[in-house]
Amino acid sequence: MTPGFTPPSFTPPDFTAPGSRPPRPALLQVEGLHVSYGKAEVVHGASLAVGEGEFVVMLGRNGAGKSTILNAICGLVPSRGGRVVLGGEDLSRSSPRDRVRAGIVPVLEGHRVFTTLSVEDNLLLGTYARTPRGDRAKLPAIYDLFPELAERRHLQASRLSGGQQQILAVGQGVIAEPRLLILDEPSGGLSPVLVDRILAVGPHPGGGAQPVRVGDCGAVGGATGGESVAPCPLRLPLGNRACGGRGHAADPA
Repeated sequence: MTPGFTPPSFTPPDFTAPGSRPPRPALLQVEGLHVSYGKAEVVHGASLAVGEGEFVVMLGRNGAGKSTILNAICGLVPSRGGRVVLGGEDLSRSSPRDRVRAGIVPVLEGHRVFTTLSVEDNLLLGTYARTPRGDRAKLPAIYDLFPELAERRHLQASRLSGGQQQILAVGQGVIAEPRLLILDEPSGGLSPVLVDRILAVGPHPGGGAQPVRVGDCGAVGGATGGESVAPCPLRLPLGNRACGGRGHAADPA
């Protein structure tokens, strides 16, 4: 570090738009979440809340714990403490399958699709979250949302481009009719046009309420002086690029 240079402190910007709506009732509440890998604790008492109809973006550098927090919310990694509450129901001890049935649907990082299956079969797998035998009646709504999937419905998923596989992964999540749609690194390696389309996903098929989305936007900025930086959730109204609230860092304990 240059002698005499003092790194600027980080203050989350205030993106509150004039006349913005007050905070909505919380759909998701995460309180005091602790997660460890072996003996190493990597998430130290993180807390956040997501309201109905909100788009919450979690920002932070690589290794800050963004994906770990999202995976713990989904039950994909065990937590050592804390609570995950969806719509008043405590899911802290529920299995990943039960959390999906309750309405938490993750779209994992890295174009996670079944490459040996067709595009349509990949989408049908998403319908099993609500219907034991699947539901083909939900397909037209997804094809309207993502026409390129309709054009390639019988194509093996391995033959899609990376961007098309990411669209398919998002389609799998949306067709499951989530109450809370979690997108982990949805923009990784994609063109701005594809990113805009993925983040502009509208109401889920069936005419229900707008799903809440939590997005992990990866590493943004960096820490100075080797300090540990906690993930920082920012709240955005769906369908609007302007933030609708003040960003705040999760408690790093």
